[in-house]
Amino acid sequence: MQRQSGFTLIELITVIVILGVLAAFAVPRFSGLETQARVSAVNALAGSVRSGAALAHAIWLANGAASNASVTMEGATVAMTFSYPSALSTGIEATLQDITGFTGAVASATYVFTFTGAPTAASCKVTYTPAASLTAAPSVATTTGGC
Repeated sequence: MQRQSGFTLIELITVIVILGVLAAFAVPRFSGLETQARVSAVNALAGSVRSGAALAHAIWLANGAASNASVTMEGATVAMTFSYPSALSTGIEATLQDITGFTGAVASATYVFTFTGAPTAASCKVTYTPAASLTAAPSVATTTGGC
């Protein structure tokens, strides 16, 4: 007598039902990760902008230059205003190596990095406001409501 081996139909259905129940609990838990990833990317870029501004300011101090004199960072010329990077693509954006996933643009007297893949891009951004005087520092703000 020849014996057959394998799974019965009931065993296969049981495994499929168990996998379906596990998926029903796991999918909602992982669905919120996209938003968290976008918020993290915005916060990481904000840290990079702060670091870039501080580094450009340190180079400016080391050079002993005039308040609006440009500095060079890794071969890139950075436009300065009151000893910090200006709100131009040749200013604060020039201090950064890579802004993949973001679009930079001048908005009024600020420079805004908008997350391009966000559901509401206008509410998922980093805003750089340059120094208003030699005694002031620039500010970097994040908006993550639309991420």
